[in-house]
Amino acid sequence: MCEFKVKDLSDGAQLAEEIVVLSYSEDHELLLKDILGVSEKMDSALIYDVDTLDQTCSLIQHPLVNPFLTLIKKITQNQVEKSDIKALQEGLEELKKELE
Repeated sequence: MCEFKVKDLSDGAQLAEEIVVLSYSEDHELLLKDILGVSEKMDSALIYDVDTLDQTCSLIQHPLVNPFLTLIKKITQNQVEKSDIKALQEGLEELKKELE
């Protein structure tokens, strides 16, 4: 069985270890389940890299990830609504203001 160490891509910090299942919930939260079956939720994270040789997984964490995943999933299912687009736009506008 392959057990992963999960790291944050931005700073290399280890977020979890002995992870055997990585999956997304219906609310697009990333779920990390360890060998004991204990789950940890990552509210707005994206799997960036999986290396089975090193048994590591890198994540990108940012508040925009969850609304982005929600929008993309709804687009592919032809269920997108203006509110889904608006949620992502608002997050992008906040980021834009922070950069000014």
